[in-house]
Amino acid sequence: MNESRHESSSLPPLPTVPEPVPVAKPVIPASEEVRAAGAGAAAGGRLTSVALVIGGIISLQFGASVAVLLFPRAGALGVVTLRLVVAALVLMIACRPRVRGYGRGDWATIVAFGVALVGMNSLFYEAIDRIPLGAAVTLEFMGPLILSVVTSRRALSLLWAALALGGVALLGREGFDGLDPLGAGLALTAGALWAAYILLSSRTGQRFPQADGLALAMSVAALLSLPLGITSAGTALLDPVTIGLGAAVALLSSVTPYTLELLALRKLPASGFAVMMSLEPAAAATAGFLVLHQALGWAEVAAIGLVVLASVGAVRSAGRAGTG
Repeated sequence: MNESRHESSSLPPLPTVPEPVPVAKPVIPASEEVRAAGAGAAAGGRLTSVALVIGGIISLQFGASVAVLLFPRAGALGVVTLRLVVAALVLMIACRPRVRGYGRGDWATIVAFGVALVGMNSLFYEAIDRIPLGAAVTLEFMGPLILSVVTSRRALSLLWAALALGGVALLGREGFDGLDPLGAGLALTAGALWAAYILLSSRTGQRFPQADGLALAMSVAALLSLPLGITSAGTALLDPVTIGLGAAVALLSSVTPYTLELLALRKLPASGFAVMMSLEPAAAATAGFLVLHQALGWAEVAAIGLVVLASVGAVRSAGRAGTG
């Protein structure tokens, strides 16, 4: 037994087999099909964002038409308060945003967004209490239009902005005669805050998940509007019919459009989004026709065609800039 062990240990060692050398796998470039699929996904994302914006615009303008009908009950500032308070409650319940883990810059964005919301809505409602809805929206649109020209780096955007401006001017051609100066000034100031809203909404969407930032900003706006609404409307804010109509305005004019726009701004650049806002006067004219029984003439129909063309062109240009 011991001899066999000795004999086995004296056997020559087996030859060492060298380990295989790893061979780098060649990098295969993406095929045309893969690149086409990626481009198609990006285009699909842009189309989804466009649909979100259009849905928000339609909802907002029909909400504004309902708000006009509510003015005799609660006044402009009272309607704004109802709208913002209800919208804040709905968003806070639906989103349940967390409030911890954010820095000063995040909260500064939320406060600024809330100030822009309450200022834009209050000034705009005061404007449409004095001048026609179509004219007020047309003047207010000057803010996003200027923003689109300032923020875009493509020369072609100037063409789309000019086309949109032509459509907006054509749409308000008959409505600008004899406007109340205060109402016109309020609409223009609301337009400046509208431009700030676009930028702040985009920044909020980047800093906060989902619609959490919007819910927090809407709460800030609601708190700021309460003193104004209570002073203006008083006990009218407690009327059940007024509360019901105010809730409808909140859902149409705040919750739905602002949520859709915040989601869309994660895919669309601010310049393209701003020019797409040229659909607002067209939507206002349509809502005025259906809800307030304001007739549409040939000029209004032509203006709608111009602003739609400008919006489509702006979005396509923004898409090429993002993929180029």
